[in-house]
Amino acid sequence: MALAPTRDRTTNRPPSPTPHRGFLSSTLGKKTVMAVSGLLMLGYLVAHVAGNLKVFFGPEEFNGYAHWLRVLGAPVLHHEWALWIVRIVLLAAVAAHAVSAYQLSRRDVKARPTAYVHRRRRASYATRTMRWGGIILALFIVWHILDLTTGTVHPGGFEDGKPYQNVIDTFSTWYGNVIYIVAMLAVGLHVRHGFWSAAQTLGVGSARRERLLRGLATTLAIVLTAGFVSVPVGVMTGLVS
Repeated sequence: MALAPTRDRTTNRPPSPTPHRGFLSSTLGKKTVMAVSGLLMLGYLVAHVAGNLKVFFGPEEFNGYAHWLRVLGAPVLHHEWALWIVRIVLLAAVAAHAVSAYQLSRRDVKARPTAYVHRRRRASYATRTMRWGGIILALFIVWHILDLTTGTVHPGGFEDGKPYQNVIDTFSTWYGNVIYIVAMLAVGLHVRHGFWSAAQTLGVGSARRERLLRGLATTLAIVLTAGFVSVPVGVMTGLVS
């Protein structure tokens, strides 16, 4: 009696519904990209606010600082090379951060197609507004570059090499102050929640360090926001003129 042909289990095995993905394609990988890129941008913000505060020491100090940024690395690097390296790295960090945030958002929507009936009561205001805060900051970056870097939308007579006067021109308008202050408040909320999330993603957070990390995130957010906002306030009050 002939035996029935056996079924080849190897060739007839259905394809895996979840094919192997690389680390960067995984949810954890995208969160890691967001955390690292976010910390890079945070480092830039700390350096940027420190430079901005030089405006309170007068035009020579502030303009001298701006000139130093352009000759940084000389004579090894040519004029503005270091500045452009920083800009390119920062742009890459912003792009990676935004793309990862969008992909995670889309993945979250696909995983939960039905909206929650009730919002989480314990979710902080910063957590609920991270997406809108990111959009506000993206629009602000475009306006900020067109205003004080290229001078395209600058309200006064933009002068290359005279950033002190350009800053005064911008913050002598009501809309310049409103745009900047609203954006800096968004920065504070973004930093407060983002720093905490980055610590958790990178494995730094723990139950023992929770209070310390939350306190550090809040302190960073307050210091950065106050530092940035102090510049338009200084112009409005005549302290910077």
